[in-house]
Amino acid sequence: MGSCNGGGQVNSFALVSYIPQPLAGFLDRLRAELVQECHARAHVTVLPPRPLPCNTEEAWRALQAGVQDFQPFLVDLGPVEIFPVTQVIYISVLSGHAELKRLHAMLNTGQLAVEEPFVYHPHVTLAQDLEPSQVTTALETAATRWKEYGESHSFVVDRLTFVQNTSGNHWTDLCGCALSSGVTI
Repeated sequence: MGSCNGGGQVNSFALVSYIPQPLAGFLDRLRAELVQECHARAHVTVLPPRPLPCNTEEAWRALQAGVQDFQPFLVDLGPVEIFPVTQVIYISVLSGHAELKRLHAMLNTGQLAVEEPFVYHPHVTLAQDLEPSQVTTALETAATRWKEYGESHSFVVDRLTFVQNTSGNHWTDLCGCALSSGVTI
């Protein structure tokens, strides 16, 4: 497992699929434009942040077992939207939505299960924790930039990364695996 460079490790873990380049670079720049202090890499979350009742090695083995037969799949991103309750601005997931929900349901069990505050909704977060006065402008900026982006809005989910948060709110990669192979990378 990896070490932590952004502060002390906390009991908050997630499972993500990082978005590949060049789409990731665009999304990272857009996120930084909308929220200056945002340093998270562009990703789709499969298991939202959660504490673990077991050690990380046990959790990782459970995750690997859960995805060993899951095949890579295509994700096509849709329009920019907003969650009305939290005011989180995000890009919706069109194709790949059902596969992400199935993957989440398969893995949110046993030692990895938590009762999440919201129903799992696959998306790519662009901005959160904004001041109420910033939301409308940020939403308009995000929608405009996304419409102007001329490259592909699609990518393949073929790798998952197990991450841990730190007291400095920086996520550290612990380990990862390729879908359908279960091979640790």
